[in-house]
Amino acid sequence: MNNKQAVITYSTSQIAKIVGLHPNTVRLYEEWGFIHKPERKKNGYRVFNDVHIKQFQLARKALQIEIMQAGLRRRIINAVELSAQYRFDEAIELVRDYIRIAKQEIKKAKEAAEICEILYRQPKADDVVYTRAQAAKELGLTIDTIRNWEMNGLLNVKRKQNGYRVYDSNDINRLKIIRSLRCANYSLSAILRMLKKLDNVMNTNNILSLLNTPNDDEDIVSACDKLIDSLENAIRNAYDVISMLEEIKLMKK
Repeated sequence: MNNKQAVITYSTSQIAKIVGLHPNTVRLYEEWGFIHKPERKKNGYRVFNDVHIKQFQLARKALQIEIMQAGLRRRIINAVELSAQYRFDEAIELVRDYIRIAKQEIKKAKEAAEICEILYRQPKADDVVYTRAQAAKELGLTIDTIRNWEMNGLLNVKRKQNGYRVYDSNDINRLKIIRSLRCANYSLSAILRMLKKLDNVMNTNNILSLLNTPNDDEDIVSACDKLIDSLENAIRNAYDVISMLEEIKLMKK
């Protein structure tokens, strides 16, 4: 008597219907390395199984939220690719790293909002100055990025007598604000408009009343809040991805 359970298989059209994708997208996921390469019948038709269903669902979950900064998008895609190769422990570790970085980005966005509400309203003069290279390293940016922001009028940098640019604490704070707004996908022109509003805060007692304009899309604090919401959603999504990876891992045992 044969007690071996028969493996259920699916065609391309069946798998597409089950996971809610177009058959062409099913083929693209295979081409992109998001699922384990399916076997083929003698006639060339693909043969999928239950593990493939979970891998398709995993890929859709991982791609559900697009967070581009700090290489997060690339990390979550790499985790999907590792799952397709049955390298589940590596994939899980990569998603945990994704969560760690996303939490760091939340802290930076919160700091930018606090700068707007408190620090930038009362500029702090100190003797600490940075070179452009030091400022870039401090903020995790490239020198070219800072140079581009300066060329677009987002930052007016002081110079020493020898002509070298120097960045004080106020400049660093401004760069932190710009960084968070760029992470929230605001254009340089939109950021420039927001910063001009922020510059007017020097003559007011209430930054929130100044920034609470009818156009909420150009409120720096609101922009940071939206970025934080997106990152928090991405973290919740990433925990779901880990659970799905664990489930697929058990299926392959």
